[in-house]
Formats: sequence, structure tokens, C-alpha cells
Amino acid sequence: MTELTEQQLTLFTPYSITSADTDMNARLRLGAMVNLLIQSAIGSAERLGFGFGDLSQQHLFWVLRNLTVEIYRPVSWSEELVVETWPKDIEGILYLRDFVVRDRKGGVVARATSGWLAIDRTSKRPKRFNPEQMQYFTHLREKHALGYSPERLNEVSGCDEFFVTPTFFDIDLNRHVTSTRYIDWMVDTLPLEFLLERNPVRLSINYLKETMLGSSIKLVRCTKEPSIFEFEGINETAGASAFRGRIEYASI
Repeated sequence: MTELTEQQLTLFTPYSITSADTDMNARLRLGAMVNLLIQSAIGSAERLGFGFGDLSQQHLFWVLRNLTVEIYRPVSWSEELVVETWPKDIEGILYLRDFVVRDRKGGVVARATSGWLAIDRTSKRPKRFNPEQMQYFTHLREKHALGYSPERLNEVSGCDEFFVTPTFFDIDLNRHVTSTRYIDWMVDTLPLEFLLERNPVRLSINYLKETMLGSSIKLVRCTKEPSIFEFEGINETAGASAFRGRIEYASI
């Protein structure tokens, strides 16, 4: 195998923020920001030969396990962004991927780090790639968007409870709730007045178990500080936690 280069492993994807990506203040929604990261990850995987079709031939599919995002300023409707992403390293069974989001002037808007699993379609268990393929995921291990791994969150219990029932538009092509909808569910528990006066500055989310159509989710929200919230999404149908999240806000 020829020596891989940083240029080969790094993808830059431009985006223009549409009105559908924004909230009532014309700011990029937190879930929409994460969607830009996920779409960039999909594009990078396709380019490197680890996309949906490539993995399907190996009876595998990608699952986002952990994600941490730091946001340095709000993004507005019609802004143009470029998302840089690259496969960074392997940590246990997690394939790490980092992101840097920049505006048209090159200013850094956000940074993120994530951990992904390659799941066997039959056994639903994580699998590893062969040694030659592994090189794609370790060559840039010294290049960091954030100098730490995606955050692993502790269990949350005994606080405010909300209930969510997934509907048709929550479900993706893998027939489970799509990653960004969990973020929308968490944000939707917060008071409107709070959301209008603050911007999200940090998000961590752990995806623990897939959620299917027909499930019933109990969403627990704890207030750790006036602008920091921790969440636990419990799939009451399956009797297991589906996700955990932590969102930090700052005043406008």
C-alpha cells in the first residue's frame, strides 16, 4: 500500500445555511450543526472507500457512538461554512473522527471529535477492519480538532421527565431514529424564553442503543448549573437507555 497523505485523508465540504437549518432567531440549530458534521463524515467515508455501499458488501454499517462539539459563535441563515474532517485514530473498538468548521473568512466556528462503530448487520456487534484498512484510521493520529476523546457521560436520573414517541420522520434508512433527532428532543424540553436568550456552546452525546418506530422514550433532564443540562433517554419499550446528552449554553 502506498504511503497515505494528509491531503488524501482530509475532506473539505462547503455548506450554505438555509432557512430550514435555523431556528426562529435565524441561528443554525444545534441538530442542524451536527447534521453538517455527519454529512461530512459520510462524504469522507465514501471518498476513502468506507462508505455505505462499500460497507454493505462487507455486511457492515457505521453507527455514531459518541460526539463532543465545541461551538465558538452562533451561525446565521445564509452564512457559508466549510467543514474539514478526517479519520484520526482507533480507540478500542471506536474509530475516531475529528472536525473543524470554518466560516468564509477562515474563522473557526466549531470543533468536534467523534467515535464510530462498524457494526455487523447480522450479529449487530462491532467488527474490526483488516490491518491494511486500519492504516486509513491511524495515519493522522497526531492531528487534533480537540485535544481529547469524545466525552463519555454518566447516567442521569431523578430529575424532570418528558415523554417522546418517535414518528415516521424521526426514522432514517437504517430503520432507527436518526442521530440528530435525539438532539432536537433534548433541546425541545427547554423553555422557549431560555432558548431565545442563549446560544449552545458545547454538546456531548452518547448513542447507547438504537430506537425503533413504535418505541416509547422517557427523557430525563437534570439542571446541573443554570445553563448546563444533562439528559438520559430511556427506551421504556426495550427497557434500556438509548442515549445520554449534555448541553451547555451561554447568554447572547
